[in-house]
Amino acid sequence: MQSATRRSTFARRVQTAVLIAGFLLPGLAGSAETKDPLLAYGARIIGDDARTRIVIDFDREPHFSVHYIANPERIVVDLPATAFGFPAKDLAARGLFKDIRYGKMDEESARIVLTAARPVKLSLAKVQADEAGRGHRLVLDAEMIDKQAFAELVKTQSWDDRTEAAQTTSAIPAPEKAAPGDFVIAVDAGHGGIDTGAIGVDTKTEEKQVTLAFARALADRLNKEPGIKAFLTRSDDEFLSLSQRVLIARQNHAGLFISLHADTLKQKDIRGATVYTISDKASDKLAADLADRENLSDQIAGKEVVAEPPEVADILLDLTRRETQAFSISLAESVLNSFKDQVGTINNPHRHAGFRVLQAPDVPSILLELGFLSNAEDEKLLLDETWRTRIADLLTEAVKRYRTGVVANGG
Repeated sequence: MQSATRRSTFARRVQTAVLIAGFLLPGLAGSAETKDPLLAYGARIIGDDARTRIVIDFDREPHFSVHYIANPERIVVDLPATAFGFPAKDLAARGLFKDIRYGKMDEESARIVLTAARPVKLSLAKVQADEAGRGHRLVLDAEMIDKQAFAELVKTQSWDDRTEAAQTTSAIPAPEKAAPGDFVIAVDAGHGGIDTGAIGVDTKTEEKQVTLAFARALADRLNKEPGIKAFLTRSDDEFLSLSQRVLIARQNHAGLFISLHADTLKQKDIRGATVYTISDKASDKLAADLADRENLSDQIAGKEVVAEPPEVADILLDLTRRETQAFSISLAESVLNSFKDQVGTINNPHRHAGFRVLQAPDVPSILLELGFLSNAEDEKLLLDETWRTRIADLLTEAVKRYRTGVVANGG
């Protein structure tokens, strides 16, 4: 009887975890049925600034791999597709770790990224069956080491057991029924997967959910226009590196790239939309700070820092592709003209900085901050479906006006 009671309690915990996962990540519960991911239904962390233990409970045995990344020091734990169903507070950073992220990487994998306060190593990393035989748990014991020892871990490790797609992507989405002469537009929903982006001040809504909802609405609206074909760089809660987003736009021969975001600021009274274009020098401190945060997206997901291709460096340092830059500025101005007297914008709404996601040398690109999740009034609008539809209409008019200008000028 006691054993039956324990099994019943475990079943209820698993059911609750699935419901939590489905609520936090819409669509996840459905994918759990079709893809049958692992379920991480519990987590705990204990320790101090010398030793820290992390334990994560799974519904069945997880296979995992561990890697170390420098600048900053991070431990990356790669897993098969996993639904994380435990409350975020149960794995809040403490002890040796100053930040802990976890989430989906793609349809077949998930990742935990442990950012350390000082150099660390895992003295123990193993999976064991729990005492009651109800599932398995992943146990990670971390301890402090010196910088030289950490550098040696990074140097001697192998990534052969898991192929990193930092510069390529295996499944590149393509616009549906794009005909010769169609004006192709890449609509990029910022963040995704393990990279949640900003968090809403009132509802705690994640930026990755807001951007995906707007991206879907914009692509649907653009595709109603004759001769325009829009596609999404990501269509679900999936992580894409910044270079993958650029590559997807280029390989689909996009004529425009529009990246959607909804950031947060320390100054909660600032609200309104902003349009950014790329530049080797930031227009102001706000633009510089935002670019720095957005450019950390790969680092948050545990990607190694890689050297930029020479053509990208040329854009940032020399702006040799001035024609593309001029088209990007023209698009930004068209968007702001559509927003005039219709959508609130911040002071000096066209700004520029070195955003890595805008680096396609041959695709005019803008990054649109729809509003700020740190402002309660903006947050309400960002979650309003009617306002979302209105923004999609205005952006479509801006794109049509831009396209007309390009054609008139022989572009």
